[in-house]
Formats: sequence, C-alpha cells, structure tokens
Amino acid sequence: MVVDQFSSKPSDAELDRLFQALSDATRRDIVARVTAGEYTVSGLAALYAMSFAAVQKHVAVLERASLVSKEKRGREQIVRGNHDGLHKARHLLDQFEDVWRQRAGRIADILAEDN
Repeated sequence: MVVDQFSSKPSDAELDRLFQALSDATRRDIVARVTAGEYTVSGLAALYAMSFAAVQKHVAVLERASLVSKEKRGREQIVRGNHDGLHKARHLLDQFEDVWRQRAGRIADILAEDN
C-alpha cells in the first residue's frame, strides 16, 4: 500500500508564496537575521544598499509567506522570524527529500538486480 506523503500538503498558492519568498538572496538574509533576533524595518534597511521602501517590500513578501511576522511598537515595526512558518517550510522540504531518497533507493535496487 502506498501512503500519500503529501496528504496534508500546502496549497499551490502557499507553495508559490514560500518558494518565491526564498528565491531572493536578500529575503533569505532577512530570514536568517530575524530568526536570530528581532529587528526593526528601519534597522534592516540600514543593512542593505537599497531604499527603506524596497526592504519594506521584501519584508511584506516574507510576511505573506509566513516566514516572518511584524508587530507595531510605537512608531517602529518589529520583524521577527515566524518559527511555525519556518518549520512548515522545513517539513515540506523534508518530505521532498524523503521522496527523492526513496526513488534513489529503488534505482539502486534495480541496478543491483542487473548485476
């Protein structure tokens, strides 16, 4: 009996948002930074050679993908890593890895039978 490993898989729209968010080096760097500790959007903007508005857009993409969360604190917007979103992404990638490992194992078995 084959068990569908993707029975609880995210929707195509969720996957698109996740992989689009992670496809950009700046966004991956922002995720790494805010996972280690919280930053203000202006603090993040100071780290990159781009406008405040551009960094704000990157953060918005990450927020839509559930990889970060924002909280308004006074006049500042605090950005932190969303551990649930990161865990969901890792779980999904682990499922893909399991599928490919199984396929590689079957190929190895077929090649061993030929010998």
